[in-house]
This record gives sequence, C-alpha cells and structure tokens, in this order.
Amino acid sequence: QVQLVESGGGLVQPGGSLRLSCAASGSIFSINDMGWYRQAPGQERELVAYIDKDGSTNYADSVKDRFTISRDNTKNTVYLRMNSLKPEETAAYYCNARIKPERFIREYEYWGQGTQVTVSS
Repeated sequence: QVQLVESGGGLVQPGGSLRLSCAASGSIFSINDMGWYRQAPGQERELVAYIDKDGSTNYADSVKDRFTISRDNTKNTVYLRMNSLKPEETAAYYCNARIKPERFIREYEYWGQGTQVTVSS
C-alpha cells in the first residue's frame, strides 16, 4: 500500500509564501515523476509543476518564476515553494506521483488527499 501525505497548506496573505511537502510511504521500489496539481471550487484540476527522478522540472506558465518544485529522493518527498501568492491561487493542492511498488510490476499513479491553500487578506 502506497500513501502520499501532503502538509504545509494554510492561510496566507496576498504576496506571501508557503512551502508544501508531500511524503510517499509504503511499498515503494522506485518513484518516477512527482508533481503538484491544484483545484479551485468549480474548476478543473490543473497541473502546477512536476519534477522527474533526475530533477528536470516543468511549470505551468502562471507560476513560473514564483514557484519552485524540488524533491529529496532519500526521503521520497517532493516540495513546492510558492512565493508571491495571489488570491486566485486559492485551491486544494494535490500531490501526484508515479510509483513502482515492486521491481517487476508496472508503475501506478498515486494521489494525495490534498492540502488547502487560501490566499486572502
């Protein structure tokens, strides 16, 4: 059983910063891509950023130069540093990872339960 557990969400003022963390645990042989998505009420879930196992990153245009994704492979953890947050970025933020639970089986996609980020004065 693989679990992704997010932390670090909360209330922040416009222009403020937060750092989200997501730790993978359980039966894990290897982790490929890890990423962050967000979903605001009434809207579709959208990709924020992802990072592959070698550290290559990709960002949504709306967050480039403000958000930074990173990972610690020794801890099976991915981070999202968010700076200059805007009210319209209020959403539930979800961690995503593609994980091989065992060596000789295919990888599966896993999701965390989500952490709420509210940007408001």
